Amino acid sequence: MGRLRLDVNTPIDIPDALRSLQSGQPLAEPVAESLFLALLNGQLDEPQIGALLALIQTHAPDAGELTGAARAMRAHVTRVDYDIPQHAVLIDTCGTGGAPKTFNVSTGAAIIAAAALPPKDSPIRNILVAKHGNRSRTGRGSAEVLAALGVNIDAPPETQRRCLAAAGVCFCFAVNHHPAMRYAMGPRRSLAVPTIFNALGPLTNPAGASRQLIGVYDNALVEPMAQTLAALGATNAMVVHSHDGLDELTITAPTRVMHVRGGQLHEETVDPRSLGLRSCTIEDLQARDVQHAADILRAAFEGEDTEHADMLTITAAGAFIVADVCRSFEAGVKIARETIRSGRAMHTLNALIQSSSAEST
Repeated sequence: MGRLRLDVNTPIDIPDALRSLQSGQPLAEPVAESLFLALLNGQLDEPQIGALLALIQTHAPDAGELTGAARAMRAHVTRVDYDIPQHAVLIDTCGTGGAPKTFNVSTGAAIIAAAALPPKDSPIRNILVAKHGNRSRTGRGSAEVLAALGVNIDAPPETQRRCLAAAGVCFCFAVNHHPAMRYAMGPRRSLAVPTIFNALGPLTNPAGASRQLIGVYDNALVEPMAQTLAALGATNAMVVHSHDGLDELTITAPTRVMHVRGGQLHEETVDPRSLGLRSCTIEDLQARDVQHAADILRAAFEGEDTEHADMLTITAAGAFIVADVCRSFEAGVKIARETIRSGRAMHTLNALIQSSSAEST
C-alpha cells in the first residue's frame, strides 16, 4: 500500500515510518497521527497494523506517539454530547488494563464519585462520571461486571445522557464508541500483549472528560501519559502505577502518582498506611470470577468493611482530587467513606441500573 496522502498537508510513507520504528526512533506526533488516521480509516492492511503495534511496543510509547494517535482516535469516536450543568464537573476513571487483575476498582470508584456530596465549601456541587470501559481478557472487565450488576452496557448515547442526568454516571462501552477499531481487532488479538491501544482508550473518553484518573500497566508509561494529557488540554488529571505493578491506586503498596494541572506535571508517592487504610496482598483482593467481582462491589456499597472497601476508598479519593472537590488523599478518603456509609453509593448504582434500562420516551 506504500505511500498515502490523507490530505494535501499530511503525506505519510508507511514503510518509511515502520523502518524508523525498527531503527529505534519513535514516531513524531504528526506522523503518529497520520498513521493512526490511516489505520482507523481502513487504509492499512493487517500485517502493517501488526508491525506498527509490535514495533511501538518495543519501547514505551512516548508522548508524541500517544498524542498523535490519541488525536486520531478522538477524530473517530462516537460521542456522548452532554451539557455539563453549572458547578458540576465531568470525570472518568478508566485505566489501561494489562496489569495483574484484582477486582473492578475503577468501576466501583466511579460510582462512589458520582454518589458523593462535595464539601459545603467546595465550588463543585456535583461530580458526573462518564465511565469508559471495555471487556477484559480475564472475562471480568468493567463491561462484564456492570452487566452482572444489571446495567445495560449497550445503552446508546441518548440513554447515556439520560444516565448522567438521572444517576450522575453512565457507562461508555468502548466497542460501541470506537467502531473504527475493528480494523485493529485481528492484529491485537494475534499479538496477545498490551499495545498502544491500551493507553489510547483512556485518552479517548466519548463524553470528552477533561478530568481523569488513569491507571497504567507499566511504570514507564506514567510520565508519557501525563505529558500527553497535558498536551491534549486536560483540566486536572492523575496517572498512577503502584510499586507492585498494579494499574491502580492501591492499598497493597505505595503508588506513584503523576498529577497534571494547567499543563504542569507534579509527582508524589501515596502510601496507604499514612491514610489509615489496611494493608493486604494483591491475592487478597482478587475476584474469582465476574459474579464474585459484582458481589464484592455490592458488599462494599452496602457498607461491608473489608480490604475491597479500602481499595475502592483510596481510588475514589483520587477521583475526588481530579474533580477538585478536595486537594488531599486524606480528605478524599473521608468523603469516600461517608458516601459509602450514607448508602448513596448503592442508591447511585441502582439509579444507573434503572436509567440505563428504561425505554426512551
